[in-house]
Amino acid sequence: MEKESSGLSIGKLAKEAGVGVETVRYYQRRGLLDTPSDASGMRRYGGSHIDRLRFIKRAQNVGFTLEEIAELLSLNDSRDHQTARELASEKIADIEERIVRLGKMADALRQLVHRCECGGKEMPCPIIRMTLE
Repeated sequence: MEKESSGLSIGKLAKEAGVGVETVRYYQRRGLLDTPSDASGMRRYGGSHIDRLRFIKRAQNVGFTLEEIAELLSLNDSRDHQTARELASEKIADIEERIVRLGKMADALRQLVHRCECGGKEMPCPIIRMTLE
């Protein structure tokens, strides 16, 4: 990796962070990542930009939306750890609720598959019939 003092081009920044250039630009438009200015007109990015992009990716991977990520980033800037913990706790509850709902959906599909296996060829397929109703 290049030295932070010389900075990275947007392409190299994107590659280091494991995202596309358009993703970097999108995050900049959304206010998640600052756009550095340079007297020469060439934007140069440093290690803090890589760290921020990697944080955004990790937060997305655990289920945070970009709006929630923006809030987490602002909480980090203000060192409001209590509110950040509360947001993370809410996200955990949301994920656990989705797991329960997904489990119920899987159970319902298992029942449909079982009925499909047990039905004769002269009967309509319960899976297809369920999706048409």
